[in-house]
Amino acid sequence: MSVFLPLLENADSALVDALARIGPVIVPSLAQVAVSETCRRYILFDHDSSFNLDEIVAFLDEGAERVIVPVAWAKEIIGTLPAERLLLLLDVANVSAVTDKIREGVSGVLIKTPALDLDLISSVTRYFSESSSVYVLPTAPEQPSQSTIRKILGAKSVLVLPTSQLTLGASTKDQINVGEAFLSPITSDRPDGLFATVVSSYLHGGKSLGLVYSSVESIKESIITGKGVYQSRKHGLWRKGETSGSTQDVVYIHLDCDSDSLEFSVIQHGSGFCHLNRPSCFGGLSGLSALETTLQSRLSSAPEGSYTMRLFNDPTLLRSKIMEEADELCQAESKEEVAFEAADLFYFALTRCVAAGVSIVDIERSLDRKAKKVTRRPGNAKPQFTPKPAPQPVPAPAPSGASTDFIRMRTYDLSTVSSAERNQLLRRPVLKSDEMISKVKPIVDDVRIRGDAALLELTAKFDQAKLTSPIMHAPFPEDTMQIDDKVRQAIDQAYANIRKFHEAQTQNSTLKVETMPGVVCSRFARPVARVGLYVPGGTAVLPSTALMLGIPAQVAGCKEIVIATPPKPDGSVSPEVMYVAKLVGASTVLKAGGGQAVAAMAYGTQTVPKVDKIFGPGNQWVTAAKMLVQNDTDALVSIDMPAGPSEVLVIADNTCNSAFVAADLLSQAEHGVDSQVVLVAVNLSQAELSAIEKAVDEQAKALTRVDIVRQSVAKSLIVKASSVEEAVQFSNDYAPEHLILHLREANAAVSLVENAGSVFVGPYSPESCGDYASGTNHTLPTNGYARQFSGVNTLSFQKHITSQEVTVDGLKVLGPVVATLADCEGLDAHANAVRIRLRHISS
Repeated sequence: MSVFLPLLENADSALVDALARIGPVIVPSLAQVAVSETCRRYILFDHDSSFNLDEIVAFLDEGAERVIVPVAWAKEIIGTLPAERLLLLLDVANVSAVTDKIREGVSGVLIKTPALDLDLISSVTRYFSESSSVYVLPTAPEQPSQSTIRKILGAKSVLVLPTSQLTLGASTKDQINVGEAFLSPITSDRPDGLFATVVSSYLHGGKSLGLVYSSVESIKESIITGKGVYQSRKHGLWRKGETSGSTQDVVYIHLDCDSDSLEFSVIQHGSGFCHLNRPSCFGGLSGLSALETTLQSRLSSAPEGSYTMRLFNDPTLLRSKIMEEADELCQAESKEEVAFEAADLFYFALTRCVAAGVSIVDIERSLDRKAKKVTRRPGNAKPQFTPKPAPQPVPAPAPSGASTDFIRMRTYDLSTVSSAERNQLLRRPVLKSDEMISKVKPIVDDVRIRGDAALLELTAKFDQAKLTSPIMHAPFPEDTMQIDDKVRQAIDQAYANIRKFHEAQTQNSTLKVETMPGVVCSRFARPVARVGLYVPGGTAVLPSTALMLGIPAQVAGCKEIVIATPPKPDGSVSPEVMYVAKLVGASTVLKAGGGQAVAAMAYGTQTVPKVDKIFGPGNQWVTAAKMLVQNDTDALVSIDMPAGPSEVLVIADNTCNSAFVAADLLSQAEHGVDSQVVLVAVNLSQAELSAIEKAVDEQAKALTRVDIVRQSVAKSLIVKASSVEEAVQFSNDYAPEHLILHLREANAAVSLVENAGSVFVGPYSPESCGDYASGTNHTLPTNGYARQFSGVNTLSFQKHITSQEVTVDGLKVLGPVVATLADCEGLDAHANAVRIRLRHISS
């Protein structure tokens, strides 16, 4: 049980981080409070919240430990959600109104009480079962103290302390230090008053690193700083790694069941915990943790030609080995065979994870999140893995691109799905932004602090390109722009179309409005001075993105244009991108990708110019880095939008050409394994749907990127709708990046569209045209952000400034209005600035 339970209000991030290290926290459902991904959360729905079962389920699915709900909601929830995930919120006077059914349907209660009456609290605790958790929230302000916390614990309850009563500083009459609150029940039977402390590795399955001792002072400092701090019996306060560099980040601090010893769960840096430069005082790592460490080392330093490096460099080989070992595991019979084949599968699966930057801890977190979900899928095998009625011999793994497995989307019917299931259909299969931000933050911080040195190291690590300089300045060498004449002509035509459309969007004239006689208000546009354009380069080279971002920047009149794109292993940049860089007047090309490129443009380095706004799509690392830097006041940079993986939604009725529809779906599915495509079928028969599915399968297998398509299509959807109106409503709720209308009256349906990045009307308007050369921009909001954001356009590269000019006659009329409103708000200086002028005019 917790020592105390914090109720998060408007607390600063340092306090929230400290609280997350020592136990769960209560987060009000309506509060905008950011917590770390490791923080255990109880979500509080108070009496001001409106009942919405889907919202409650969503919080639990997203990882909340428990939800705390008013007793009035009990009838709607109990029996629907697991008892161990539910707590009741009620006033102490209403405890007797809780029925046996309600008591059995929850795991505890949060009681609001005007005063801390221990006898009353004890009786409430007895009213619930011994396994129930009882939390006590005083409604009247009461001085928080260690004594109060101990008394409540003695009554087998836990005190709820709002963050307004907690501090990282010294305790006062109104606030208690977080460390002191946590240490309220701790005792020591040692003459020196120290506490035995087990230090374990958060990253390696709780592996014990060593046994140390802690003091009240060291524990408080660890809670507040998040660093491993202990008490040496010889030398006093011991800040781990202060001299050796082998520091520790503290993830959790736990008291044991007797409150006389502790466990620190830490992330160990440097050579290790032990003074012998080993990971642990109890020997080295073993099992999966040892394998993970070895693979991570091989990823960065394995010699070319080694088998592990072959696996990292050949995704097709790795995929085939995973499929082979999975099949052999399924065929194994004896205990020894199962263990042997499982070990092989773990090796190849973990190699796949390490190559993707995924750790065992990431896998464990995913398992924990899945265990917390209350919304469950049927769990049936996909068609390609379902045994046929007649047993067939198991074939050998097929070469890449030659698999005969049917490439199929999942199918749902809007007329039969529940509200919760419909909401699930609208969700994207991507990682949560807070998780990605925590992963990309060390990269961004490294570039911010070390500049070019970090940028070059990260480019060598992630792009396998060893550079002497990360940038090229204009004018660019001609040999970097050698491209085929046919490609050059295509780029030139696309440039002309895109420029024509974006020039038509410029707003160079000044808007003037006389709001009343003598008062003229104006608005005029100015370009954003320095812009950074991110052009992805990972699994596909995208000179089209350079056009889509560079042309509106050029048209808007931006003074400095920096294009960032990942280099090839030889250090060069795609000549097509370099040619576009010249066309759009780019001043600098940054040879870097991912979060490191975003950081370099946001903060600037010794050679990379700092920009004012960053544009461009990218993978989740790029998106997370953009979101991180835009919220850092040291960066003073904005972004275009939180763009993520590509997506398309196609609405089709019985007039559609099945081959066209399939081609449109695949045009986005090939971008990456995290792309999502959706077909909303309006009254299509099973034969018509089958024709589309067959076309998807046949066309996909003819593509060079079939391995990517196979994975993205398997996660994508066919949604059956009964009318065009229902189909467009689903699309508006989904808010797709690209919306394609294969409809009898496609033009008429456009008026129904409320949320979409870009719309493609009719059978002869493939999304590819907008991606490359029709003239519209292809940098569009994804992940549902089309509800709030427009795609990139010329105005994205401009800012609008307002001005006003008030004459003497105008102020005579407007001044008293302004002064009256300033008086109403109690802002005397505002009123005085007007009245001093009015007195001057009248005199």
